[in-house]
Amino acid sequence: MISVANARKNILSDQEIMPSELISLNEALGRVLAEDISARRPQPPLSVSAMDGYAVIAKDVKNVPVTLEVIDTIAAGKTPSKKIKTGEAIRIFTGAPMPLGSDAVVIQENTEKSGSKIIVKENVTSGKYIRPEGLDFKQGNTLLTAGKVLSARDVGLIAAMNVSWLKVMRRPTVAIIATGDEIVLPGDNQKSSDIVSSNTFALAGLIEASGGIPLTLGIAKDEIESIRKISEGAKGADILVTTGGASVGEHDLVQSALTEIGLKIKFWKIAMRPGKPLIYGHLNNIPMLGFPGNPVSSMVCAVLFLKPVLASMLGLREVEPKLENGLLGKDLDENDHREEYLRATISIDDGGNKVVTPFPVQDSSMFSRLAMSDCLIVRAPYAEKACINDTVSYIDLSTGMIKV
Repeated sequence: MISVANARKNILSDQEIMPSELISLNEALGRVLAEDISARRPQPPLSVSAMDGYAVIAKDVKNVPVTLEVIDTIAAGKTPSKKIKTGEAIRIFTGAPMPLGSDAVVIQENTEKSGSKIIVKENVTSGKYIRPEGLDFKQGNTLLTAGKVLSARDVGLIAAMNVSWLKVMRRPTVAIIATGDEIVLPGDNQKSSDIVSSNTFALAGLIEASGGIPLTLGIAKDEIESIRKISEGAKGADILVTTGGASVGEHDLVQSALTEIGLKIKFWKIAMRPGKPLIYGHLNNIPMLGFPGNPVSSMVCAVLFLKPVLASMLGLREVEPKLENGLLGKDLDENDHREEYLRATISIDDGGNKVVTPFPVQDSSMFSRLAMSDCLIVRAPYAEKACINDTVSYIDLSTGMIKV
């Protein structure tokens, strides 16, 4: 058996980065930038008022109170038509461009209107309440770089930079095949022995959340011909994932069925729990991951291997699962020769420490426990017995690709 680290290293070394494609800004959320983006105009594009009030010459209001003649009004989006001279003011609103000759704004609350004049009650210095041209950024400033996953804030920034089309990495298409005579779609179960397919839906969700496009090909029977026929739908995909049929039983036929049509296996079986009978290879030119059929095993394998593969294909900077540390909330026995991943919850103790507590039963068929989990505790092979409050490593399951 191969170790988890070596398995992931082997898998990631095989992956090629996706080509780029041009998309509109409306499609940009969650996409990975393929090139740097520079501002096409300054922001703000010219000096504007930061407040509702009056544009003035600062030296005119050095000594207050002082009376000024109001000669014009400027709203946001309007072009000033008059230049201010000594003793004059122009009514101005937030975001409106500053008129020539002015160098400060007196806020409305510090004035008193008297016909066509105002009485200024508080002085201001030059530049007060003005947003100068390029305060936020200047034309040509590079504000976002290749490899960035675009958040909602990033999309707004790109719009402000006056960019409407951008190059991003093409999303990898992942073909998914479920196998098993006992597997049926939700709502189709008619016999007590039927197992409702959850792997396909869970994997599709993980793929979408990781920047990929799931392509669900359906459920293959435990028959060579059925597996081969359904796998034809994977042509053109960037990676193929199967669930079930990866072990050594008489009905575990994925290896033999796909080998007959070009599958070359690089390794099979990983020293991990759950997820030991994982297959990795290439079906002709398509990378192939064969996951176990147990729902938890399948999803743990997806977190450890499929998610990093998609990150690598998208050219992301962080590819491998990030390990964090917390305090153990329950005693654990010593581990055997396989790296172990325990479903656990995270809580905060009175000292502000993260406490990770594994569920007492870790059977790989119990999907409800995985859905309730906040993290996976990672235990090294041959790890010694661990006690409450010992430091343990875990993978946070709540971390997603898209940030607000």
